[in-house]
Amino acid sequence: MNKNMTKILIVEDEIKIAELLRDYLRQTGYETHILLRGDEVIPWVKKNEVEMILLDLMLPGMHGIEVCRGLRQFSQVPIIMVTAQTEEIDRLLGLELGADDYISKPFSPREVVARVKAVLRRAAQPAVPANMLNAGILKLDEETHQIWVRGKEVDFTPVEFGLLKVLMSRPERVFTREELLNKVQGYDFMGYDRTIDTHVKNLRRKLAKHGVEECIVSVYGVGYRYHIPTA
Repeated sequence: MNKNMTKILIVEDEIKIAELLRDYLRQTGYETHILLRGDEVIPWVKKNEVEMILLDLMLPGMHGIEVCRGLRQFSQVPIIMVTAQTEEIDRLLGLELGADDYISKPFSPREVVARVKAVLRRAAQPAVPANMLNAGILKLDEETHQIWVRGKEVDFTPVEFGLLKVLMSRPERVFTREELLNKVQGYDFMGYDRTIDTHVKNLRRKLAKHGVEECIVSVYGVGYRYHIPTA
């Protein structure tokens, strides 16, 4: 493999689909490798450098969900789930396990390329100190539980702080309602996943008062993502 090219692993048991993805990604300038079985992925990744994985769910040898779970035990390589299973639970489970995005079959190869570029851009964003999150004009300090908008401190409830902390930790990454619910439990929050909508509404209203609009984006049927405000 050319060391100067981004390396993408395609895990797909349907060889025609795998080759189609390979051809489009190579035309875009990416280096690719194809695996046809789920149980081959973890050993291969442990021995080879790769910047992105396109991971089918229904694989021989090991299901894609189990592959993702195994990868996340030792690697944070970006993963895009590719699946013909349209049940929402499969999509949500993939994201909760640490997948960065998902694409449903049938898909447009050009869409896949666009999604690959977007996830790689997010993965390339520089890390920030563990206790401090900077996302555009917002800054959040985990240790002091303070949030600033354009340098001015803004008061939020513990639940609102927890939600914003999770969303800001991975800009543009979609979090499900159930995932947000689980992650803010440590902020003394109890309730059902749909109550997240109410807390997000209150959070948006407070941010709007300080001129921050549409930084928390609804993703229909899934949950929410944080879009970095720039003005």
